[in-house]
Amino acid sequence: MNTAEARLVLTAEMEQYRAKAYEQLVTLIGNDQNYEVTGPSGTVYQLDIQAFWDDPREPNTNLRVMGAIDDRGISAYAPMCDSFAIAPSGVFVGE
Repeated sequence: MNTAEARLVLTAEMEQYRAKAYEQLVTLIGNDQNYEVTGPSGTVYQLDIQAFWDDPREPNTNLRVMGAIDDRGISAYAPMCDSFAIAPSGVFVGE
């Protein structure tokens, strides 16, 4: 997998989720988003976006959104990942 290109694609996809409101992101819990994106080189990447409570013992608090990308080859066994956490107030946690 071209890691530089995959990072570029993953970052662009995660930015779209970062632009959403907390209330919109909460709807992703239990509704994983799986789709393909074609990178600048023509490589087709598989993306998986998941949302879950940052602390499962405290729902309706900080939400973590995680994205994983691979090129459907051997990288599927160890995809590149990125994530962010957002508080109910809309503030990003830990940044």
